[in-house]
Amino acid sequence: MHKHILIPTDGSETAQKGVDFALSLARDLDAKVTVLTVTNPYSRTEMTARARWKGSDEEMNEFHRKQKEAADKVLHEVKANAGKMGVDVALVHVSEARPAEAILHMAVARGAHLIVIGSHGRRGVNRLLLGSQTAEVLAHAAIPVLVVK
Repeated sequence: MHKHILIPTDGSETAQKGVDFALSLARDLDAKVTVLTVTNPYSRTEMTARARWKGSDEEMNEFHRKQKEAADKVLHEVKANAGKMGVDVALVHVSEARPAEAILHMAVARGAHLIVIGSHGRRGVNRLLLGSQTAEVLAHAAIPVLVVK
């Protein structure tokens, strides 16, 4: 059955619904859990638009430090909640990646049997305009994906 659950999260309220459900499921199934958070690549376009891009090593180091700090905060909050439930979790941070690609890769790399992911449940034009990492994971995952709204 589902002996290893991959839980992607960005720390948002929507993602938290998926995390909460997945941790309860893992507890009930006595499943292994990997919690994944992904931080986006450095965007020179975005930084140029803000007139802050200087291309310095210092700026890149600061960017990476802030990304790691944010990822650690998200992961450690999940770990604390999991600990209260008696669920042991492995924490993974993938930096400079697109979330759906990192989720799909990590599911294979970690041997997950199930991905549990939160979703806004957007439809129609909003989904097309905003994109949907969840929809991409659903379309390309080789294992079951449980979407929590």
